[in-house]
Amino acid sequence: MIFGTLPSGETVERVELASGPLRASVLSYGAVLQSLEVSGVDVVLGLPTLDDYLTRSRYFGAVVGRYGNRIAGGRFTLDGVEYRLPVNNAPNSLHGGVQGFDKKVWTITGRTADSVTLTLVSPDGDQGYPGTLTASVTYTLTGDAIRLDYAAETDAPTVVNLTNHSYFNLAGGGDVLSHVVEIAAERYLPVDDGKIPTGEAAPVKGTPFDFTSPHAVGARAGGAYDHCYVLDGGVRVTEPGSGLVMEVTTTEPGVQFYAGGMLDGEATPYGPHAGLCLETQHFPDSPNQPHFPSTVLRPGERRTSSTTYRFTGHRFTG
Repeated sequence: MIFGTLPSGETVERVELASGPLRASVLSYGAVLQSLEVSGVDVVLGLPTLDDYLTRSRYFGAVVGRYGNRIAGGRFTLDGVEYRLPVNNAPNSLHGGVQGFDKKVWTITGRTADSVTLTLVSPDGDQGYPGTLTASVTYTLTGDAIRLDYAAETDAPTVVNLTNHSYFNLAGGGDVLSHVVEIAAERYLPVDDGKIPTGEAAPVKGTPFDFTSPHAVGARAGGAYDHCYVLDGGVRVTEPGSGLVMEVTTTEPGVQFYAGGMLDGEATPYGPHAGLCLETQHFPDSPNQPHFPSTVLRPGERRTSSTTYRFTGHRFTG
C-alpha cells in the first residue's frame, strides 16, 4: 500500500501485518512501527500522514541508527582515526545525526502475512560514519507478541547501535504516569548535564531509578526518566486500568527508559508523558567509553540482536 511520496520523489509504502489479536502497520520511511493494535487498542504513538512524520515526529516508532542514543561531542576515535558527526542535540550527536536511519526510505526485502523485513544501505561517510553499512530489521507478529530482529554488516570498521524508538501507551490514550514499570536491572548509567554517561554503572538501590520492584512512572522524580539501565533480565509494564501487561525481553545489554517528558503537545500531536520508550540497545557513548560493551563492527562480522514485546492481561484475548 502506498503511504505517500517524499519531495525527492521516493515512494513510501505501508505494510499491514496480522496474527491472532495483533495488528501492526509498518512504514518503509524510517522502518517506522506506525501502529500496533492489541485486541483493537493501539498501544504505540503514531502519526496519520507522511507529512506529519516529516515535520512532527519525535522518532515515533522509527528504527534509529547508525548509532541510537548519544555520542559525546559528535565525535569518536576508531583505530586511531577521529570521526566527526553532526551535532543535532547540542553538544552531542543523537540517534545517528541530522539525517539518521529514521529519515531514510528502507527497502522492503521480504514480507508474509505476519512479518516484514526492511533493509537499508548506509554509504561510507553517511552522517560522518565510516564504512558502507547494510542494516536490516524484521518485524514479526507471533500471536501474543511482536519480535524485532536486527542485523548489520559493514565493509570497513565502524560502530553501530540499532534500536526502535516506539512510544508505548497501553491504555491507548491519556498519559503513562500511572503505568507500572518493573526493570530487572540492579544498575543504571548516571549522566551529566548533556545526558552523556559519566562512565559509572551505579546501583539503583535507594534511588528513584530503582524499578527492581514495580513502581508507577509518575510516583517518583516527576516521571523525569531518560536513562539507560544495565539489564539483568527483562522489563514489565502494566496498565492498571485494564490490566494489560507488556513484557520486554532482549539480547541487548541495556534499555533506555524514556518516559516522554519532552513531548510538548505543540510541535507534536502528543503532550508530555503521552507514551514511554523502552529502547533496547548498547550503551550511550560506547565508542568513547571503552569499558562499555563494544559497538565496533568489522568486515566479515554480522551484528545481530532481537527484542520481543509480549502482551498478556485480561484485556488481551489470545
